[in-house]
Amino acid sequence: MNPARWPVPGQLLLAFAAGAACVLAFAPFGMGLVAPLALAVLFFLWRHPARRGLNTWTGYAFGLGLMGLGVFWLRISIAQFGGIPMPLAVVITLGFSLLMALYFALAGWLGERLRPGSDWLWLALVLPAVWVLLEWLRGWLFTGFPWLLLGYSQIDLPTAGYGPVLGVYGISLVVGISAGLLNLRPRLPAALCLFALWAGGLALQQVEWSEPAGDPVRVSLLQGNIPQEQKWRPSMRAATLDLYRALTETVADSRLVVWPETAVPAFAAEVEASLLAPLDTQLREQGRDLLLGVVDGARDGDYYNAMLSLGASGRDHYYKRHLVPFGEYLPFDQWTRPVLDFLRIPMSDFSPGSDRKPLLTLGGHEIGINICYEDAYGDEIRAALPDAAFLINASNDAWFGDSLAPHQHLQIARMRALESARYLLRATNTGISAIIDERGRLSGTSPQFARAVLSEDITPLSGATPFVWWGNVAVIVLAGLMLLPGVLRQRAGG
Repeated sequence: MNPARWPVPGQLLLAFAAGAACVLAFAPFGMGLVAPLALAVLFFLWRHPARRGLNTWTGYAFGLGLMGLGVFWLRISIAQFGGIPMPLAVVITLGFSLLMALYFALAGWLGERLRPGSDWLWLALVLPAVWVLLEWLRGWLFTGFPWLLLGYSQIDLPTAGYGPVLGVYGISLVVGISAGLLNLRPRLPAALCLFALWAGGLALQQVEWSEPAGDPVRVSLLQGNIPQEQKWRPSMRAATLDLYRALTETVADSRLVVWPETAVPAFAAEVEASLLAPLDTQLREQGRDLLLGVVDGARDGDYYNAMLSLGASGRDHYYKRHLVPFGEYLPFDQWTRPVLDFLRIPMSDFSPGSDRKPLLTLGGHEIGINICYEDAYGDEIRAALPDAAFLINASNDAWFGDSLAPHQHLQIARMRALESARYLLRATNTGISAIIDERGRLSGTSPQFARAVLSEDITPLSGATPFVWWGNVAVIVLAGLMLLPGVLRQRAGG
């Protein structure tokens, strides 16, 4: 049966199912091969639409399946953060998914308009380029939502070899080209191209992008497992601080100890005399360093989501630069605040940190620091490189409960380690804490929702991957060149 004669509802349902199935490509499921297969289904539908203009809607249906199921965990953080009823949190989450699906609809519309005469050019070049450019646009427009990029799903497959060269968007481009080749005939040339593409990734995985920059450093990540709903209760403060101090003493052989994001449930000034100053003195005497998360107030009245360093390397701080909209600051304040006030939704109001390099000296090395959601932005993580000997991400995934989000977030952190060819230490409040090596492999992880200490000797590294030097520019230029056959055909009048 000619696919173009399929009923419109059937094509839309198949596109939605392909998008929903694509969630299986990401953590915790780890079925990375599903990504090119699901995208191949979408490209197939775009190649054989039941009617003109349907590609926009099949793209929207695919995006709704991927986003609707893949980020449905947002309802948990919305309900916990805002203290609003779960039904309203579900409505807000579904509304967000409907908005995010517009990027996929735009991909379908552009792909249809930029169709050259050759199916080879369209499927193997134009459609993959359109896909990755729309992923990139989603990654920064309106502060960006770079979640569920197809490249992340490939972290354990040969295609991950392209990560240190072209970053996560480059891997997404490879997934798109693979999906296009799966749709092409004659089969043998397409299969040979597909083999060469994946073999290239495997070959790149053999390259050593960095080299040791000193002796191994003993590090420890502390996971206190303080429930989010209890964390900020005044009655819990002393017990929480006692717990982290006690855990720190159990790893006296570690040169560097890391507490998670906002591990200290207080303003820094409130615990300066009782916690920070005594700890600083003690650690200096022991020749050790500590990095801890706390809310830090400034003299100008602003306050920051901060990581403070204490101990032998001296006191310093890093203030989170890329804040979460509606979670840490209120965008379009004059229009959105009246709505939130009406719904009685409390709002945090952090200020972003300065644009100084996100580096702190710890354990005798310069270390790249980022907090929570910041590790989703590979171009921003590059700011610490190649100076950083390794990377630290402090996070609080307790907001997401027992959902897909902590697993997806860990997968994102693994990609940052791969792109930069550096160890990445990930300290979280309730899990998943992890030590990730320079190839994006998990060297050690903690269980979720359990008190844990993760210790290991890690190797400081130097050198720079191609991605560190050129960031996303290379893949965007490459995708732009791949669009040329479609653009030239469109300018010639189709």
